[in-house]
Amino acid sequence: MALSLKDLGLVDRQYSTGSSYIMAIDSGTTSVRAMIVDAYGCIVAQASRSIKTTYPHPGWVEQDPTEILASQIAVMMEVQFKSGIHSDSIEAIGITNQRETTVVWDRDSGQPIYNAIGWQCRRTAPLAKRLVDEGYEDMIRAKTGLTPDAYFSATKVAWILDNVSGARELAESGQLLFGTIDSWLIFNLTGGLVFATDYTNASRTMLFNIHALDWDDELLELLNIPRRMLPEVRWSSGEFGRVSTDIMTHRPRIMGVAGDQQASLFGHCCFEPGQAKNTYGTGCFMLMNTGDTVVESKNGLVATIGIAEQGKVSYALEGSIFHAGSVIQWLRDKLQIIGSAKETEGIALSRPDNGGCYLVPAFSGLGAPWWDAGARGLICGLTGASDRSSLVRAACESMAYQSYDVLRAMEADAGSRLDSLSVDGGASRNEFIMQFQADLLGIPVDQTESVETTALGAAYLAGLAVGYWEDHEELRQNHDYAKRFMPQMSEEDRARNLAGWHDAVARARSMRASSSILVGTR
Repeated sequence: MALSLKDLGLVDRQYSTGSSYIMAIDSGTTSVRAMIVDAYGCIVAQASRSIKTTYPHPGWVEQDPTEILASQIAVMMEVQFKSGIHSDSIEAIGITNQRETTVVWDRDSGQPIYNAIGWQCRRTAPLAKRLVDEGYEDMIRAKTGLTPDAYFSATKVAWILDNVSGARELAESGQLLFGTIDSWLIFNLTGGLVFATDYTNASRTMLFNIHALDWDDELLELLNIPRRMLPEVRWSSGEFGRVSTDIMTHRPRIMGVAGDQQASLFGHCCFEPGQAKNTYGTGCFMLMNTGDTVVESKNGLVATIGIAEQGKVSYALEGSIFHAGSVIQWLRDKLQIIGSAKETEGIALSRPDNGGCYLVPAFSGLGAPWWDAGARGLICGLTGASDRSSLVRAACESMAYQSYDVLRAMEADAGSRLDSLSVDGGASRNEFIMQFQADLLGIPVDQTESVETTALGAAYLAGLAVGYWEDHEELRQNHDYAKRFMPQMSEEDRARNLAGWHDAVARARSMRASSSILVGTR
């Protein structure tokens, strides 16, 4: 049984209007949003709400699934109220979501049995390490394209089953369901009628064989996860049921679903092998379309399903950076040295250089290309002349440095060089960061016209499924760039900056987290 509007403290209202649109639902890490998109790919209205993240122990990250759901429904209602465009004018809905975050709930009551364990959570790092130590790394990588890590959903599910009283017995009896945030939303938005995910989200669980395109029984047995807990896997552009009448009176169809970074890849129109994008959000995520080929990374990246529509899968190389925009939030909320993210551009530009100050934001370890769960955050190179601006600039630069490392690893795996990089996400609007990124990479950085490329990707997948847009070429005509940043830094300065950064990373990796931090207690 799905949770009702009454359970969530929300009500339904009926409205009517004319022309047709696509609604995009973007359920992110720090906020949930709903947007209405027209035939030209323009966002004509949007609504958003922040969602709370809790940290019960160092390295642990949790969210309340019912808050995510209630907030998502609330913004779906709000965007209709604000725009005057209501459910009778919505041709289809596309969903995109934070990936890997794990929810386990009761099939009948619809209630979660534990908080959602966030993708940044490191509590299961010892289990991931044990998989490596016991010799399963190559098998897991061969099947899933992923490296064993607490980042992915599989170890999170196993933790819930092992640590929530009675959970394993309920799971074995078929009473419990596991899903990433897309499945949790679909189940509830359809009134419990559809329990499904798409290929892109499934490929991020570390339980899905990306070659066979099915859940893998050997991996399920290895982690002791019952197959009956898992959702049906469907194409990203296709039928996922209708929204129930108490949420949207005219019951629009959910016709597109993709994990946020794959939705962004689609929104960037990276339909061809060799095309790549980078999203600067809570984390940074760089993906390159590799077409029909699963490229096995030798340089710390992962292979994943990039696009899954029209009965065809295109694979991708991905580099995941755990902390990017979250570093700016840390400056604002924890250190309280800035009032808003917008301030950082001017503060960073007030300095001629970084003054030798580097910030490595390994707050929960380092992701690609290092995959070092034990690394810890570090600020180094401070002198008596260092001040607030030194730290702000170092935080901004850290996004570009981390993205540089991932891009060079991606080029090495792909055996080719990128001639430009397409970017989106909130921090892509910070012109200091984008110019510094172009300077480090030595190639142009192209800022998309819309910062909401992820939501557009979800809308495009849904729209294609119902014929709202005809084909990829029509989507390309909607795609445009706002600004191109050209590299200006000298080779000498680039080499000096990168040497300082890599020295700082080495120092952060030498600061090992204790096992008590990674394991914690309930």
